[in-house]
Amino acid sequence: MKIGIDIDDTISNTYDVVFNYAQKYTLEELKRDLNISNNKSYYDHNYTESIHGWNKLESVMFWEKYYKEILHKVRPKAFAKEYLDKIAEDFIRSKGAIPSEKGYPSGIEGVMDFPGSICASINDEVIHGIPSKRAILKEGDIISFDLTVYKNGFHGDCARTYIVGKASNEAKRLVDITKQAFFEGIKYAVKGNRVGDISHAIGEFVEKNGYNVVREFQGHGIGREMHEDPGIPNYGKPGRGIRLEPGMTLAVEPMVIAGGPNILELDDGWGIITADGTRAAHYENTILITEKEPKILTIL
Repeated sequence: MKIGIDIDDTISNTYDVVFNYAQKYTLEELKRDLNISNNKSYYDHNYTESIHGWNKLESVMFWEKYYKEILHKVRPKAFAKEYLDKIAEDFIRSKGAIPSEKGYPSGIEGVMDFPGSICASINDEVIHGIPSKRAILKEGDIISFDLTVYKNGFHGDCARTYIVGKASNEAKRLVDITKQAFFEGIKYAVKGNRVGDISHAIGEFVEKNGYNVVREFQGHGIGREMHEDPGIPNYGKPGRGIRLEPGMTLAVEPMVIAGGPNILELDDGWGIITADGTRAAHYENTILITEKEPKILTIL
């Protein structure tokens, strides 16, 4: 049966843990955590110009409140992915921002630039699903949104997977494990650790729970560009990779498959699906490395 989606019926208390986990803090508190002054460029990134200076920190602080509004708007409540895409784009532009994903170049001859303002991936679609009026949400579906927005010279990136109406315990568990994998990973996103510590924690947690991570795609640095170094795989060895330093902004994003790890690319050149037809889930936030705990900049 084709259905409309009601926010209250669809989203229960999924984010209660997140609300309690997130530490709301002011710019002054952030300055204290990073031990910097307004006139000091705290962290001069050696592989991209975008992660340095107090202006960057003012910008990334913006995302915590901004994404709270956006994600409330794009929660599933419509018949088709195309309608959800329009909701997202209208809201983003109404705030004077730009949907980073719209027009993102494919880099491949014959493959169109990304046409949507969001990625919307249903069931066995892992990532990069193109919004389409032909994609109708049904009872029991799961749908992943990947949303990146550009404002004040910087990008912020996040993703969520939602359950449409009533779903099986199996679907709920996949969504929950994917989200928890993010939090397991960022336990290690602290000054002095390495990227591999985050990657290992995510992969180990996912595999321990009987699922697989996608290995061909990964998280990333983010700033003036949507995708920057370092890459952040969802598997790996601890103690490997770039050392984490205060001022870094990273997009950490577990992509988890209920079945085998193999994936396929759709004919549109964008959509990625599971090879065995099993479902996949996606959870992502942009985080800031500080002198203490990591700060989640795109949390509800």
